Amino acid sequence: MEAAVPGARGAVTAAGRRATIKDVAEAADVSRSTASRALTGRGYVAPAVRERVRRAAQTLGYVPDAMARNLRQQVSRSIGVLVSDLRNSFYADLASGVSSQSRRRGYAMMLADDAGSVEAELEAAETFVALRVAGVILTPLSAEVTEYLGRHRIPVIEVDRQFAEGVCDAVVVDNKAAAERVTASLLQQGHRRVALLIDEMDWTTGRDRLVGYRSAFLAAGLPLDDALVVRGGWDVGAATAVARELLGGPERPTAVFAANNVLAEGVWRAAQALGLRVPEDVSLVSFDDAPWMTMVSPGVTAVAQDAVALGEAAVAQMFDRIQSPESPKRTVMLSAAVAERGSTAPPAGA
Repeated sequence: MEAAVPGARGAVTAAGRRATIKDVAEAADVSRSTASRALTGRGYVAPAVRERVRRAAQTLGYVPDAMARNLRQQVSRSIGVLVSDLRNSFYADLASGVSSQSRRRGYAMMLADDAGSVEAELEAAETFVALRVAGVILTPLSAEVTEYLGRHRIPVIEVDRQFAEGVCDAVVVDNKAAAERVTASLLQQGHRRVALLIDEMDWTTGRDRLVGYRSAFLAAGLPLDDALVVRGGWDVGAATAVARELLGGPERPTAVFAANNVLAEGVWRAAQALGLRVPEDVSLVSFDDAPWMTMVSPGVTAVAQDAVALGEAAVAQMFDRIQSPESPKRTVMLSAAVAERGSTAPPAGA
């Protein structure tokens, strides 16, 4: 038998190839089936033999072939995670929650970022199918990806937003209630020209935040100017440009509710560029907290979604679905707290 080159995990043999289960079996003087049982824990192997096989595997730097194992077992011990933008702390925290809970259950996380592209989302889904993941947790851009994964009988958990309600499980935040709460707070301070800067109004997130914003005006018996509902773009640069136009006019709002942390950053940058003080000249609240909001002065009041908890809940939902594939589809709704900071005040002259 070829000698193995000593060193780190995944060492190669003297002939320059990776160690195989056959090499481990020969080094431990057992059959390949015994070596496989010893390393996987499936089936009986005498304790002394098991230990001998494991020592041989460690010495050889043997790493199991995950692809071959997946083909034999029809499914891997991994979960696919597909999010929209890892530059956004919300999605990074969501992935962190999935990762920690997956590890606790002995599963690996396979992470993909679709960068807001439906085409990239479907490409990632195809990769997950090819790798035989046990399930997929995603922040969907359309119903198409969920339908595709469903055709391949892969459990799907939609997180943060829903496109396939009743078709697959989901974990979401109560967007309407949180949006209504922060808008009502601004109205109670005396603001009447409260703008909503929003990126989309078709997904459940944007739609429900818009409903919450409008409900606050309705509950207060105040008229709503639809011209103050403004599309803000998908990145900080676009949001800043839109916010500068919104805040630079003679009829500027006295308060802005930014529907996510990216839009809130755009409002903050626009206010600074225009020489407007927060909150003396314009109050600001955000849906989604972000680290920068505690690093500026004053800090920004924000709906603090616990994205890590969303990821953890999605993993729990995933394993419930794996264990009970025929049970009714379920949507779990989490509440969101409001982190009160110093970015709001009554409007000048109120």
